[in-house]
Amino acid sequence: PVTPIPWIPNGYFYPEDVRPSYCPFYQAGLYYLQEPSAMTPASCLPVTPGENVLDLCAAPGGKTTELGARLNGEGLLVANDISASRTRALLRNVELFGFTNAFVANETPARLRDRFPEFFHKILLDAPCSGEGMFRKDENARNEWSPDHVKQCAGLQDGILDCAAAMLKGGGRIAYSTCTFSPEENEQSIARFLERHPEFSVVQPELAKYFSAGHPEWADGNEELKKTVRIWPHLADGEGHFLALLVKGERSW
Repeated sequence: PVTPIPWIPNGYFYPEDVRPSYCPFYQAGLYYLQEPSAMTPASCLPVTPGENVLDLCAAPGGKTTELGARLNGEGLLVANDISASRTRALLRNVELFGFTNAFVANETPARLRDRFPEFFHKILLDAPCSGEGMFRKDENARNEWSPDHVKQCAGLQDGILDCAAAMLKGGGRIAYSTCTFSPEENEQSIARFLERHPEFSVVQPELAKYFSAGHPEWADGNEELKKTVRIWPHLADGEGHFLALLVKGERSW
């Protein structure tokens, strides 16, 4: 017994008394279990078969499985994570889902940037963040939080976004997401990025109608930030999340 998630075409809520992870279909890779807000970034990235797609911070692979399903065996899917231990879980999920057009990398974004200049049509960047949106269900996220951690994450995000920009083709799109509430890591990250990369603009995804808009007043006042998406756990059936869909200049392919 499942109920469709309104903003995820192939996503479903299941009742608390159901255990889909015990089903053989799950062990066979026919579906993936993921929190509804975490499904959103991959769902809003318009991937089509034949494209080159990068999941830049991919482990453990939930978003990778959705991107691979969208490609339907055509094009190339690169799934990367900087953590060797987490990459093993990512590799398991890529193999379990049977993707034949994918490979898993365990590299820094900078090394990938040097080897894939303007190569990808679409990039998903679920950035490392302070995890404020997970406080409700993750005690470790609460215990590890500090103002310094927020600043550290914001700095990491700037560098990773710059690498993603260099790997994207003209006309390509980046879906940037976090699971935190911090403006420093959300609206302000995008504002800083747009200042450094004026060739980019923000696109409002169709699923934005289900959620709240971003707040320009929490950054530099750029009205483009209203096109970003905030998922508040008290207003939506999911944990806290932020999403920005960025497009790079003119199409070159």
